[in-house]
Amino acid sequence: MSAKLIDGKAFAAELRARVAATAAELKAAHGITPGLAVVLVGEDPASAVYVRNKNKAAREAGFRSFDIRHPDTLSKDALLGQIAKLNADVSVNGILVQMPLPKQINPARIIAAIDPLKDVDGLHPVNAGRLMSGENGMNHGLVACTPFGCMMLIKDALGENLSGMNAIVIGRSNLVGKPVAQLLLQENCTVTMAHSRTKDLPALCRRADILVAAIGRAEMVRGDWIKQGATIIDVGINRIEGADGSVRLRGDVAFAEAEQIAGAITPVPGGVGPMTIACLMRNTLVASALQAGLDQPKI
Repeated sequence: MSAKLIDGKAFAAELRARVAATAAELKAAHGITPGLAVVLVGEDPASAVYVRNKNKAAREAGFRSFDIRHPDTLSKDALLGQIAKLNADVSVNGILVQMPLPKQINPARIIAAIDPLKDVDGLHPVNAGRLMSGENGMNHGLVACTPFGCMMLIKDALGENLSGMNAIVIGRSNLVGKPVAQLLLQENCTVTMAHSRTKDLPALCRRADILVAAIGRAEMVRGDWIKQGATIIDVGINRIEGADGSVRLRGDVAFAEAEQIAGAITPVPGGVGPMTIACLMRNTLVASALQAGLDQPKI
């Protein structure tokens, strides 16, 4: 029997619709229109596409959209000055600096300069620390968008109660691996963090009720690594060039093998990817409410 396909594209569309509806209610009740500023430094083609999609999603949600572009020669101090202006601008509720940045700019320094209340990427050390302490999570605060989206898809597949389930997270990045592990811990899962130095990774994976793959290696997780009926969240997006020059997208999980064993699985594309922008819109709405001293919207 094939696994249930977790349709991230459809879920993201529903989430974005809820965000737009809640934003309209916020404006009607309090006169607040969320504002999202996306800063792009340089002309990386992939980054330009991501920025365009984020700005489009913001406008569709009824937000103010601030599209800020700089050449790749921009200095660190100039970018810090730009962020300081956005921090002080009350019409801007969310600030996102598109990565990667040019080599002369340290991304950690830039992330740390963003007001934590406007850090809609959820990567500021304050927000990361609040997640670690349990203060931030699924129902409060700003959490990194991709991990938040992963958790929404997991709960959609398995229900709200994940208590006692075994979960494995393959990959220990600050962007996905570490925060998604913290969110799973908050749901009372027993979490294993795996990485490039992990011994006997297949055996560990076979014990997991929930497997999150975020390693950036195409089809590394094979079908025989997976526990019967497990829920698989594939965060990987790997571009594989064929002999004819065509490019195919592949996840970190061997999908054709895994879907014969898993209970539910995200495809690539159309799984986790669409959730990232949807959760960015959710975070921007939450940030605008919190900055106005309102309760966090339930979305």
